[in-house]
Amino acid sequence: MDDRFNTIAGWTLFGGIVALGLSSLSAHYFLADKEHRPEKMGYAIEGVEEESAGGGAAELPLPNLLAAGDAAKGEAVFAKCKACHTADQGGASGIGPNLFGIVGKPVGKHAAGFAYSADLSGHGGTWDFATLDAWLKNPKAFAAGTKMSFAGLPKGEDRANVILYLNSLGSNLPLPAAEAVAAEAPAGDASAPAADAAASEAAPAEGAAAPAA
Repeated sequence: MDDRFNTIAGWTLFGGIVALGLSSLSAHYFLADKEHRPEKMGYAIEGVEEESAGGGAAELPLPNLLAAGDAAKGEAVFAKCKACHTADQGGASGIGPNLFGIVGKPVGKHAAGFAYSADLSGHGGTWDFATLDAWLKNPKAFAAGTKMSFAGLPKGEDRANVILYLNSLGSNLPLPAAEAVAAEAPAGDASAPAADAAASEAAPAEGAAAPAA
């Protein structure tokens, strides 16, 4: 009995020593015992880009995305939707309604006989470009009770291309005019304001007399 107890105690002590040793080695390897944390934590995963500290660039207005969009690219993106939707003229509705000629039609009432959710059929308005953009970006935010489980298209370019594709299917509504977008100066570039100030000081004030010869 004593021999068995001694054996168990010995193995337990040995296991504790091994665990302590491994913990010490891992701490040194990952620099966990340093005063300052390492510059980069963990391992880099190939193919995964880090998010920039300043966030992504501001998205262009929808009219500008539509003006620069491509219906053919929208058709390629729409391939994700074909599991539930048809888009051919006279096509039958599937899990989702047929989408031919949907642009400009009432929200939640386009496909006759399709059982829309109460939230969508009671939303009101028409499927204009801005409404389609909001819907495609986040269907659940647009109509919380929608039956569509699709999460949405986060990229504005993809949404604009899909809208152009849908508009080409029996709707062909005129696109809104592109908006003027001010060019952003590079961050930290103070040369332009300084140059403007210098030019203002060097130029004579409006209405001032010219110096005598």
